[in-house]
Amino acid sequence: MDISIVVPLFNEEESLPELCSWIDRVMKENNFSYEVLLIDDGSKDKSWEVIEKLKSDNSNLKGIKFRRNYGKSAALNVAFAKTKGNVVITMDADLQDSPDEIPELYKMIMSDGYDLVSGWKQKRYDPITKTLPTKLFNWAARKASGIYLHDFNCGLKSYKKTVVKSIEVHGEMHRYIPVMAKWAGFSNIGEKVVIHQARKYGVTKFGVERFVNGFLDLMTITFISRFGKKPMHLFGVIGIIMFFLGFGLFTYIGGYKLYAMFNSIKAENIANMSGFYIALTSMIIGVQLFLAGFIGELISRNAQDRNNYQIEKEI
Repeated sequence: MDISIVVPLFNEEESLPELCSWIDRVMKENNFSYEVLLIDDGSKDKSWEVIEKLKSDNSNLKGIKFRRNYGKSAALNVAFAKTKGNVVITMDADLQDSPDEIPELYKMIMSDGYDLVSGWKQKRYDPITKTLPTKLFNWAARKASGIYLHDFNCGLKSYKKTVVKSIEVHGEMHRYIPVMAKWAGFSNIGEKVVIHQARKYGVTKFGVERFVNGFLDLMTITFISRFGKKPMHLFGVIGIIMFFLGFGLFTYIGGYKLYAMFNSIKAENIANMSGFYIALTSMIIGVQLFLAGFIGELISRNAQDRNNYQIEKEI
């Protein structure tokens, strides 16, 4: 099979018939063999009834319905496990992503050799309250990940089949699939300017909180990708630095006090000096961070996937 198209959705009953008809037309025009996986993420409207009707008219469609709303990452993770196409393309169900982009996204994977291609909505039809935080978020994601994409959160992406079978999307990590792909060894990541269409039906399902969650998830994925297998390299180093800074300050304070005592110089009581408590606190925090790193190493070394390495070829 050439292409698997994954469409997570939540309360999109109005857009689904038009979207599926559009996809089918593009696939037939380009003679692609394909499947469409519609993942109903606990919709409260009639989305599932629409999917059932569409399925009866088109055998290329497949539907999965969650009992409740789990989020986009869960929908993608379940769909990725079931895809059969050589190229997997994800897109949103709200008609803001154009299926006309599919042939070029397919070509960039199969002919140009990219592992993953991310869409870039260079011209957006969103209010400034959404575009401005998005720009800030993408800037932070580029700096933290070292992957220079303009639009990490674009739902329109294409992947080699091996990429989606090698990653696990959970929590709200769908924004950072390129980071997870790079972490798994798929570093040939491209970008394509895509058309962004104004929303035709309904309202957006994402609020301001997604940007807060996005930055928290960015910190999580950055830590896991860099220190998930070696937590001592972070906590241990910071702990040792803090301990010796505190110990150095304590040595200076104690040494001066002893010098003053032996030379009959009046000196303030150590217990009355703020530096003493700063030094003591620094040493305690340093020891705690070192122990956190040590415990993290024990957990990491006993994890079931500690030796789960991605093997590309074997002869």
